Amino acid sequence: MTNHIVLFEPLFPANTGNIARTCAGTDTVLHLVQPLGFSTDDKHMKRAGLDYWNRVKIVYEDNLQSFIESVPDKSKLYLVSKFANRDYTEVDYSTAGDHYFLFGKETTGLPEKTMRRYQDNAIRIPQDDNNIRALNLSNSVAIVIYEALRQQNFNHLARIHRYPHDKLK
Repeated sequence: MTNHIVLFEPLFPANTGNIARTCAGTDTVLHLVQPLGFSTDDKHMKRAGLDYWNRVKIVYEDNLQSFIESVPDKSKLYLVSKFANRDYTEVDYSTAGDHYFLFGKETTGLPEKTMRRYQDNAIRIPQDDNNIRALNLSNSVAIVIYEALRQQNFNHLARIHRYPHDKLK
């Protein structure tokens, strides 16, 4: 089973860099739906991702419609939006197969037409809408992917880390 983070027309290189780092640390595929609001060689994006870029599988998608059409099992496509009717914790991500988490543009989210078409696939992170417009994109990605990984028993991720100076016994 593979997890996929999909960013629809991301605008801010720092967010995308942070998300790429999360993808590297969780062995998650990162899809970037074009057009992007920055160049992928942007120094801010590189800085945010540090030296992890070569450890992230990045797939560039031409547009949202072609990406959605490429998803083999639409029941495992999750649109993350504050306009969804169910919480991200109400979904079972432990089932076999690939899981795709689609996040909207930082300023406008996902297109309303797409949200309405796939409203049964939409999930939300609870938040106080009176205080903020939306959570930070990279924080939202981390929240959702770690819930999926928790349900998947953290797949093949390391559960124990040793200090660099400790010798294996």
